[in-house]
Amino acid sequence: MPKAAIFDIDGTLIDSVDLHALAWHEAMVKFGHDVSFEQARSQIGKGGDQLIPVFLSAGEQRDHGKELEEWRGNRFKTAHLPLVRPFSAVPNLLRRVHDAGLKVAVASSAKKDELAKYLDIARITDLVDVTTSSDDVERSKPAPDIFETALEKLGIKASDAVAIGDTPYDAIAAGKAGIATIGVLCGGFTEDTLRQGGCAEIYTGPAGLLACFESSLLAR
Repeated sequence: MPKAAIFDIDGTLIDSVDLHALAWHEAMVKFGHDVSFEQARSQIGKGGDQLIPVFLSAGEQRDHGKELEEWRGNRFKTAHLPLVRPFSAVPNLLRRVHDAGLKVAVASSAKKDELAKYLDIARITDLVDVTTSSDDVERSKPAPDIFETALEKLGIKASDAVAIGDTPYDAIAAGKAGIATIGVLCGGFTEDTLRQGGCAEIYTGPAGLLACFESSLLAR
């Protein structure tokens, strides 16, 4: 039995991937970069430190990378955050995890202030034992830092945890930290993409994982 479940939140527990992609697309266009919504969406799951270098040269990053990321953050908070909704069964899934004797952590590439709002939107603030955001580490996903920090806060080994995420970047980051990963399809990435990233199991979303909890990695 594992001792903890470490959840991603964007696209895993809340329906926010398209909204993040739209904000990044808008920010890129605002600062003169021809980046489509689809191109931006393919990178969601990474933090800004990992996403921006995909589209901006080193010189462009020095020139206006910070301003672009700040504009993106403000745009998301004002125009898109009010539209974010949780996926079904999220509180019930986290309660089931606790009932099984596991701790619950949330490890996200989001900023700390955004993460707090997401927990409130998902109605799980009181169900989470540990949180880790991009503000806690030098590198966001797909680097392993966020998961390694979550393990430190939980006080457990990688082999005692299971990660749950919706992107290949979650699985890659967790894999680098030595953590097995459950993938969920509700963030929009395909099953093949999640398998290639390293997911050991795939479910439709939180409700699907809850329905199959007893046979999942969380229960064995």
